Amino acid sequence: MDILLIEDDIVIAELIKTGLAKAHFTVDVAHDGEKGLQLAQAGSYSVIILDLMLPRQDGWSICQSLRAQRDTTPILMLTARDTVEDRVRGLETGADDYLPKPFDFRELLARVRALMRRDKVHRSRLIQVGDLEIDTTSRSVRRGGQDIALTPREYTLLEFLAANEGRVVTREMIMDRVWRDDDSYSNTVDVYITFLRRKIDAAHDVKLIQTIHRMGYMLRSPATEGHAP
Repeated sequence: MDILLIEDDIVIAELIKTGLAKAHFTVDVAHDGEKGLQLAQAGSYSVIILDLMLPRQDGWSICQSLRAQRDTTPILMLTARDTVEDRVRGLETGADDYLPKPFDFRELLARVRALMRRDKVHRSRLIQVGDLEIDTTSRSVRRGGQDIALTPREYTLLEFLAANEGRVVTREMIMDRVWRDDDSYSNTVDVYITFLRRKIDAAHDVKLIQTIHRMGYMLRSPATEGHAP
């Protein structure tokens, strides 16, 4: 499972990343708030570990921005500021938990796992976009009540698009999050989008998979038409 760590202290970030890697997590790291927000908006993470005092954009505004975009990824806030006001402000902006520095890594790991368990209980296993249904537990797909057979790669691509419903995902983002290797050709994403369109959209008047000119692709239901990419 993937974790996003937004922490400007390079030493602390490396210690956390190393510890989480030993616990079999994949960790992306951003050392400033602006980059962290970009990664959070582009990726699909199980938990975001977010420092408050960051260059370029602070943790409160990052959290607030994500929640305003209906991003429900669990957020664990880290900070050296351990006043009641700071904790309350963090939770009110949408954080799920709060851990003051300095901390024992074992406690951080326990809190991350607790957030994942809580999220798993509350998150629906079903992603629905219009009449498209994706069961993330069985990795099965239906549209208009009809089962759709997908290859593992097609399914992973579709789930990534659905997890970012209404947002533009670039080819680079798809290559990084879906393929995760350097052996793919530049037109691989376009080819697989074509495969998906044949299976998901071809038999339906409403097309869910859209090309955003010079930017990338978007999975969007009629209910989100007219929203800015």
